[in-house]
Amino acid sequence: MKSSRRDLVSLLPASGRLPDVKVPSGHLVDLPGRGTTFVTDSRGPDPDAPAILLLHALSTTGLLTWFPSIPALAKRFRVITMDQRMHGRGIQSSEFSLRDCADDAVAVLDALDIDRAIVAGYSMGSLITQRVWRQHPVRVGGLVLCAGTDQFQTTVTERLFHQGMGASFSRLRRGAPTVADLKAEPLDPNDDLRRWAITEFRSTRPLAVGRALAAIGKHHTKPWVHEIDVPTAVVIPLRDKAIPPERQRAMAQRIPGATVHEVDAGHSCCVMRADLFVPKLVEATNTVLARWAEKEQA
Repeated sequence: MKSSRRDLVSLLPASGRLPDVKVPSGHLVDLPGRGTTFVTDSRGPDPDAPAILLLHALSTTGLLTWFPSIPALAKRFRVITMDQRMHGRGIQSSEFSLRDCADDAVAVLDALDIDRAIVAGYSMGSLITQRVWRQHPVRVGGLVLCAGTDQFQTTVTERLFHQGMGASFSRLRRGAPTVADLKAEPLDPNDDLRRWAITEFRSTRPLAVGRALAAIGKHHTKPWVHEIDVPTAVVIPLRDKAIPPERQRAMAQRIPGATVHEVDAGHSCCVMRADLFVPKLVEATNTVLARWAEKEQA
């Protein structure tokens, strides 16, 4: 989370080096009383496959975080992505909170007639995933927490970073997408993947990033993560410079029975080192699914 938006865009490699997978199409879904958001719903060969809802990282979108993982997951799951509020084509709101995002996620499950799902989150998405369980435990069959933590602002440096970066981004209003931009026909990622990825990344306003950073800085679930009672897997990028791996591991140790799946890569490995990340994600999700099935049969 310490890189600027320009730095993050520059990390996108040439299109030939991005994961060579087909990116699914999606559509806007109305969430009554909340707004509309962009959702993809990828169903594998089994029409009765369990659902997995994927929640994305800060300043990205559902597809941009998860497109490399969807084909592999769709072999066993009904795979759903969504744009969180104030990100991409998510709910347009003047406020951002992780609590609201968790409620939005369950509203998507409602809209798709899904009773229970495994919920997986990456970075910011992993924080929201924890709150989905806390606020709606009966809707969650299992959790997969990737590049996440249960606390921020544990040092003076972190506090200054979140306060300073949140204020800086909040002052950057130029370049914000208009209503027409949000309704425009998006680029087809299967035509030009790199151009689509950059456009997708830039679809989140700087103001939204500032509001989200402020909310992330207040994240503190450490007092109750030990209460999580569903199968949980924690995926840890070992070279993560945004969220120290030791903090991720400490969170995993506080969650009863959580399994740990390590990736020898950095914080952006969900896309930049998908070759390493996706197999570990599949391992983690399969582990959670198997434990969920055992729990249901007990």
